[in-house]
Amino acid sequence: MEILVGIDLGTTVLKAAALDARTGAVLGQTSIRLQVDSTPGGAREQDPSAIDAAFADTILHLRRRLGRRWRCVCGIGLAAQGGSTIIARRDTGRPLTRMVLWNDSRTLPLLSQIAASKPLAYWRKFSLRDQPGAGLARLVWLRQKRPRLLRPTNIYIGAGEYLHFRMTGLWRQDAGNALQIGCYNVPRRDLDQRPLDLVGANVSFFAPMRRGHEVHPLSKGAAKRLGLSTDVLVAGPYMDHEAGYLSATGSSRRPLQCSLGTAWVGNFILPEITGGRSPIQLVLPAPVGDGRLVVQPLLTGNVTWDWALKTLVHADHEKALERVDRVFGDELLPPCGLASLPWLARPNPLDGEAMGGGAFLGVGPHTTSAEMLRAVAAGMCCEMSRVLEEVKSSGEVDTVVLSGGASRGRFFRATLASLFWPLPVRSVSEEDLAGVRGAVFAFSRKAAAARTLRVRLPPRAVRRGVARGYDLYRRLFDRLYGHEAIGKAFHFGR
Repeated sequence: MEILVGIDLGTTVLKAAALDARTGAVLGQTSIRLQVDSTPGGAREQDPSAIDAAFADTILHLRRRLGRRWRCVCGIGLAAQGGSTIIARRDTGRPLTRMVLWNDSRTLPLLSQIAASKPLAYWRKFSLRDQPGAGLARLVWLRQKRPRLLRPTNIYIGAGEYLHFRMTGLWRQDAGNALQIGCYNVPRRDLDQRPLDLVGANVSFFAPMRRGHEVHPLSKGAAKRLGLSTDVLVAGPYMDHEAGYLSATGSSRRPLQCSLGTAWVGNFILPEITGGRSPIQLVLPAPVGDGRLVVQPLLTGNVTWDWALKTLVHADHEKALERVDRVFGDELLPPCGLASLPWLARPNPLDGEAMGGGAFLGVGPHTTSAEMLRAVAAGMCCEMSRVLEEVKSSGEVDTVVLSGGASRGRFFRATLASLFWPLPVRSVSEEDLAGVRGAVFAFSRKAAAARTLRVRLPPRAVRRGVARGYDLYRRLFDRLYGHEAIGKAFHFGR
């Protein structure tokens, strides 16, 4: 038997599984939560040593689970969240800083200044989005705070590069990470010095690009630590959404893969000749076939959902999850006239200096917390539909595939099935393993393919209620956010 190990280093959880390379059967799996240290000033950081410890514990669990079969491991695939920042020693990989996460907001004012230094058309031509990568602002910030770190003996890396080096001794990064740094030229599909000139950095300060599904052997040190041979190959690092898309290709030829995780994201491939854009999209080389992969983030996600569970159900997360099904068992949708905008992590649209762009419309003295919870869930689904409305009707996708933690919720599945009809909607039965499976695509498409189930359409009366709620949501959105460029959905055409 040949065994593959898939690893998905997410923002808050490290997940891994051992898979039968021939059948894709799960032989063992584990997940470990990662602590995120936050401050009111917008800091979101992790300790790289915690990633090391979680990775070691993950491997130990799988080794114990597999026993003698562990020696049958022939390949390891790595996927990771992109856009985070560590400065490390180039020769040893030793981290010299904590890891600043992709959603750290301390350098946003600097990013605005960098964006303003070039015309909007420059950024659109370079990256097919409306703004530079946040990494450019972090380079300015680091130069101000700790200038000695920016020397040739060091290297700027993210989570994927860090763990890849720990296994292979080689520096590689994926296009999604390079795009969020701000040095990836999308039309040329390579690193580019020009935007780095704006912040006084050199392209040699960053890891070289991963080319296609290239693989590299374990280093001697890593092989010894993992109890494996140096003949074992490592694929990656992949951006987590790239790996998630690869897992969905086993269910559909042209999927719209929707990840309902920390951030909600829609991923789809477009032919190279197809024009289309949004202000905050990430455009990567297609990981399968021709064309380009569009990673379309939403400005909402499970940060919003976790807030709603804590505030409207129970302060203890586990108890809230135990009770939430009862809330939706009584009724799937909020009452007519009640709507919610789920943009909790955006500036207030009426006071740009205050954070918190979430809103409710239709709340009265009779409104219950259960009804408000249903409104938040419906609003999140409506936002997914709004952003991807043209993708749904374009003919470029043939199936919607749901994955990620929130896809466990029957209410999310039913509402999204209604909103994306007539496209069929499928849900990954192993919700948390999409990235893990996709990471082993280079070794076995069978093992990479996610197991999915068709989501049943709810009764016609419910679908009519979803349609009415979506119409109300669009009108509320247009009133509060319709004027903001960053809130614009994905649109086809140049």
